[in-house]
Order: sequence, then C-alpha cells, then structure tokens
Amino acid sequence: MKLQEQAQNLGGRIATIHVVAFILLSILGVRLYYLQIVNGEYYEKRAENQRIRLIPIPAPRGAIFDRHGKILVDSRPTFNVVISNEPMKQLDIEADERIDEYAYGLNLEPDVVADRLKQIKKQNDFETLVLKDNASMQDISWVEAHQLEYPELRIELQPQRFYPHGTAMAHILGYVGEISPKQLESERWAGMKAGDIIGKGGLEEYYDEFLRGRPGFRKVIVDSRGRIQREIEVVPPQAGQDLITTIDLDIQMAAEQQLANSASKRGVIASMDTRNGEMLALASWPSFDPNVFVQGSKTREGRKQIAAYWQDEGRPLYNRAIQGRYPPGSTWKIPMSAGGFQSGAMTTASNSFACGGGIQIGNRFTKCMGHHGHPSLVPAIARSCNGYYYRLGLKMSIEKMIEMIETYEYDKITGIDLPNERVSQTPKSWKPIVEKNEGRWSDIRTVMASIGQDTVVVTPISLLRTVAAIGEHGKMYVPHFLKEFKKINATEHFEERPGFGFQRPEPKILPLKPEEQKMIATGMWSAVSGGTARIVNIPGFDVAAKTGTAQAAVGSKDHAWMVSFAPAYEPEIAVVGLIENVGFGGTHAGPAVKGVYETYLAKREPLADEQDEVARR
Repeated sequence: MKLQEQAQNLGGRIATIHVVAFILLSILGVRLYYLQIVNGEYYEKRAENQRIRLIPIPAPRGAIFDRHGKILVDSRPTFNVVISNEPMKQLDIEADERIDEYAYGLNLEPDVVADRLKQIKKQNDFETLVLKDNASMQDISWVEAHQLEYPELRIELQPQRFYPHGTAMAHILGYVGEISPKQLESERWAGMKAGDIIGKGGLEEYYDEFLRGRPGFRKVIVDSRGRIQREIEVVPPQAGQDLITTIDLDIQMAAEQQLANSASKRGVIASMDTRNGEMLALASWPSFDPNVFVQGSKTREGRKQIAAYWQDEGRPLYNRAIQGRYPPGSTWKIPMSAGGFQSGAMTTASNSFACGGGIQIGNRFTKCMGHHGHPSLVPAIARSCNGYYYRLGLKMSIEKMIEMIETYEYDKITGIDLPNERVSQTPKSWKPIVEKNEGRWSDIRTVMASIGQDTVVVTPISLLRTVAAIGEHGKMYVPHFLKEFKKINATEHFEERPGFGFQRPEPKILPLKPEEQKMIATGMWSAVSGGTARIVNIPGFDVAAKTGTAQAAVGSKDHAWMVSFAPAYEPEIAVVGLIENVGFGGTHAGPAVKGVYETYLAKREPLADEQDEVARR
C-alpha cells in the first residue's frame, strides 16, 4: 500500500515536471518565434552591425583653375578626428557624458562638441561624423593615447579644401563647410545628411553639384569595442569635376593689388571680355580668407576670426561687385546717351543741348561743373557736362528713362554665375514710392536721375555689362565665370560624368545703331585723349572711358568711378573700377583701372608678337 502511494506521488511529480517543462518550452518557443521570425531581420542587422562596419571615404572636390590652367582651389590631405556612434551604443555610454572630455583633449569649444554629438544621434547611414578636422599632431597623439578609454574615436586621412591665394578671389570662389540644419530641409540638398560638406558662397556654392565628388566606403570587421580587425571591401570615391574658369589670374591679381593700394581700401574692380561675357577678373575689397572657414570653424581661434569678419565695419564678407548698390554718378551718362537715341530725344544729326552752367528747376539751381556752351554729344561725354544731361533727361521724360532702364536690364539681375546677386534700384522701382509719398514725380528728380544720383543706385556688375554691351556694338552678353567642366570617366562603381562648357545664350541685341554707338565710343575715347579720363591714356592702345564722382552718404567723401573698354572701336576687354569714399573718379579710380589694362597689355603683346612670327614663317 505504501509502495503504491509512493508510486502515485512520483507519477504526480513527473506529470508536474512535464507540465512545467511544456510551459517553459512553449514560452521559449514563443520567444524564439518572436526573435527569429517576427523580429529576425532587425536582430540580424543589429548583429551584423556589431561585426561589420561601413566607414565612409570622403570624395575630394573638383579643383578650380584659371583660364590658363593655373590652380585657384585644390584639395589636400589632412588628418581628421572621426567619431562613431556604434562603439558608444555597445558600451552603453551617453555621448553627452563625453563633451567636456573631448573639448579639453582636442582644444574644441564645448558647444561645438555638443552640436557634433547631436548630429551623431540623427545619423541613419554610416553613423560617423568628423569631430575635428585639420587635426594637429597633439590631437592625433591624444586620440591614440586614449584608444581604450574612447574606442569611438579614430584618426582618418581625408581631403580638405585649400585656397592657395588666400584672400584673393574669395568673393568669386566662396568656401566650403558643413551643411546646415536649414539647408538639409531644402529640396536643393535632398539626399544630403548632417556633416556633409557643401559649397558656401561663390562658385563653390553655385556649381556645388558638379564640384562635389561621390563618396566611397570601406567595409570592415570590428571587435566588440568597435576596433577595426580586418578590411573586407573598398569602394574608392569618385572625385568631383574640375572647373576651368574664365578668370585670368594675372589680371585678377593686378585688380586685387590696385584695390589694396587704394586710398580707402574699399571698392570693386571687375573686368570682362566684351566679345562673349567671360569674366577676366572680379575683385571686391576688403576680402576674407576662405581657409579660415574651412580649417578653423571648430577651434577657438578660428571662431574668433570668423566673428571678427562678421563684426568688421568694412564688411569683408560682402561682395560689393554683385551686392553693393552705389550711385553711379557721371558713368550713368553712358546708358543715358544710348537712351537718348532710343527715345528719339536726340539723333546723330541733332544731339546738342545747352550747358548753361546748370539748370533752374523751380527755386532750385542745380550746377554743372563748368560752362560748356552748347555742346554736342561727343564733347558732352568728354567733358562730363551735367547741364547737357539735365536737359537730355527732361526731354526724354522719366517714362523714356524707365524704358532705357528696362532695355539695359537694370530692373533684373545680370545672371552672373554667383549666388546672391542683387538688383539695381532705379527710377523704375522708386517712382511708385515717390508718387505715393510726395504726390507726384518732380522734374528735379528727373534731373538728378539723369546724372546718376538720387533715385539711381546700381551694382558694379550691371554697369560693367552695359558699358561692355555698348562697346560691343549693342551686343549684351550674360557675364559668367564658367568656361568648362572636365569629364570624369566611368568606374566599376560610378557612372561617367560628362564634361560641358558654358551654355551661352544668344546676346541681347540693343536698339543702338552703328553710327550712334560710334558717337558714344568717340565721346569716351575723347574723354581719355583730352578730357576727364586722360589718366588712362595708354600710347598705342586706345581706351574709351568715362569717369564718375558720385555723392555718397551725408558727411562722407564721394565714390570714385571709372567705366571703360578697349580698344575703343573694336573692344576686347571692359573694366569698371569703383573706390569708395575717396573723391574724384579720375584721381582715384582711373589709376586702378589703368593698372589692370597695363597687365592685360603685358600679356597681350607677347601673344601678338608670336602670331606675327608665325605669319612671317
């Protein structure tokens, strides 16, 4: 009986064990089903990520050259401190805990480090970012010495943009930097991610999609602490396309030097090939060093320098050539002359107006700088007779002046291939405002507008385009810096990137008859041969020019202008010079423009000698 009871108890225990075992196995089965079937793909990827890592290989941007192949911008190798998020996940470390340590060890601002780590959290792809670029030997030593403490840090060799000419051409070239959170939201930058390098300003920004390369990657096996054990695969990056610009480096450096030597060291010199719109030079002073933005934006010293640029009253980050708007003064008489013919206010047979030493409008007498009698157009340009243009403006009427403004496109941007160009402001834009505030547009405003004052402020690039077009017998081209993008051949991993040149639209043909154009060109040539622009008289090279002395803000000296093209009757080159707050155009802008022409001639004459030698052979 006792044995029977023991057997029953044993059987009950075994049954209980079976039930418990069944329940445990069922739970384990359900868990395995959940892990392997329901979430299998997730855990497979997670396990793979813990073993295999994709390390990006940044692509160098395309180089930028002048028209003769001289290097303007390049990329050079530099050591960067790179941070990866995966080791921190594996070690269960909060990145925020490391901020002060990174900042102290790498000589970075804590807020820069904090911003870096925030971006790390947002990464969805390679999960790496550059913590510090252009790392010094001290930085490299610190990272290597702390590999056990900070396995998430490593040193990588990466390309960094370099601007060998420093401040020269900064407003043309721009610089590069990390894409901003706001830019990431823009359609233009679709597909980019935090930490990517893009162009900012100048040609770097305007042609970013072509200059930017396509990154490659290294597929590596890492250990449990994220340290690389073995390389599985390498996909080399594809460099960006090289850009050949229209810039002539010698002419550009001459323009830069002239501005550096000017009285105020603030202004613009720009030069264009009148025959096709190719920009030979564009200098805006003061300027800035793009290398500061590339190399020092995360360091204390670099950030101080960038802050100093923003706070500088000289506004070195401001491209005066395409963003500055200035009263053109007497240089406005050149488009006004063309507008006089266009409106019918004068003809080649009848183009004389009295000077009168000025003009009386109501109770206000507005002076001319001299007493020029009753000049025709050519001496009126040569002697810069204000009285002539006062009366021409009144005869044209403000409506016809606005028609000229529209014809010469002062109500639009020129379309130059630089970002952030501004539109000139003229009577077309001011007339509705004046009429609303004053009840009518007065004759005195027409008189002042006719000599480029009061309601006329233009960008230097728009004035250069107009003067070049008049020199080129009424053909108005779009100014541009792009000459050619070089082709990149296809590789195993990347398709071909075809080369291309500037898609030049047909020039706008202005309503300027040959005899009318010749009269304006003769007036400008006469200003050089014996008038107000004689400072740019170069024996054997006929320059056509017009000076301008434009009133600036109350209490400030006048702006000095000169617009020009040469040779006078078959031009090849146009040059505009503006020196801020220095006085007379002939005294200050004239020598600067002459210096550019002398550099052009020094390059042109040997070429002509070579062509003559070939012809003799």
